[in-house]
Formats: sequence, structure tokens, C-alpha cells
Amino acid sequence: MAIVKRTVQASPEQIFAVLADGWTYSDWVVGTVHIRDVDEHWPQVGAQLHHKAGPWPLSLHDSSTVLAVVPNRSLKLRAGLWPLGSAVVEIILDPLTAGGTRITMKEDFEAGPLLFVRNKLNDLVLHRRNIESLRRLTDIVLRSTPKEVRR
Repeated sequence: MAIVKRTVQASPEQIFAVLADGWTYSDWVVGTVHIRDVDEHWPQVGAQLHHKAGPWPLSLHDSSTVLAVVPNRSLKLRAGLWPLGSAVVEIILDPLTAGGTRITMKEDFEAGPLLFVRNKLNDLVLHRRNIESLRRLTDIVLRSTPKEVRR
């Protein structure tokens, strides 16, 4: 399982606002190149966002499904990685007493060939990918939040 943490000078509500906008996922999730559609009730349990992953002309169509959500605190998804299977991704937002938020992102393969090829290389790739994803998420949050509103 890959676990990555990052502290952001923004509130959990500001971060969750980006997570709640399914159309932004291709902007911050490394490997997702295009969002094809987002269910109207995203990010409620069962809602899906439909995406393309990978470089053209090899890009693949798949979807990710909300498994659990606590608004402004956490979002858990089953991320489709066809033909490689799927992974469960959990994003947890912990407000800090000194201000800001600690984002924790956990990802683990759930099904498919990658589930059975667990090794340090896979963990390293997931870890590095999720570091970059949280860096991009942070950039979007800070860009969309006026400085006087951040805490």
C-alpha cells in the first residue's frame, strides 16, 4: 500500500471543494488524461467519473466509483485501471490546530494482475505518482483560494 501525506495551508472545505469537482481529476491525478463524464451526484456513494488514462493512442477508457464519503473529511474511490485491474484510493483531510490541513492519500491494488505482482517497484511507482498527484492538487487548491481566505 502506498501512503503519502502533505500539509496544505488551506481548510479541509477548500480542498474538498476541488475533490467534489469531478471535472478537475485529470488536472491533478497523474495518469488520468481526460475526464469524459461525471455523474450528476458526484461525489456521493455510487457516483462515477469516466476517464481516459494513458498516452494516445494507447489511452484506455475506464471509470472510478465513490465507495465512501464524509464531506470535507474523506473520499474513498475504486479507481479503474483496466486492463490492469483496479485500486482503492482513500483521501483523508485532517484539520491542523495551527491552521491548514494534512492530506493523507492511501492507494492499494484491489483486483487484476497488479494485485499479484506486489513488490517494492510497484510501491515506489505508486508512492512517487501520489506525491505528484498531491502536489498538483495542492496547486489547484491554492490557485483557486484567495490568500486572505486560506488559514
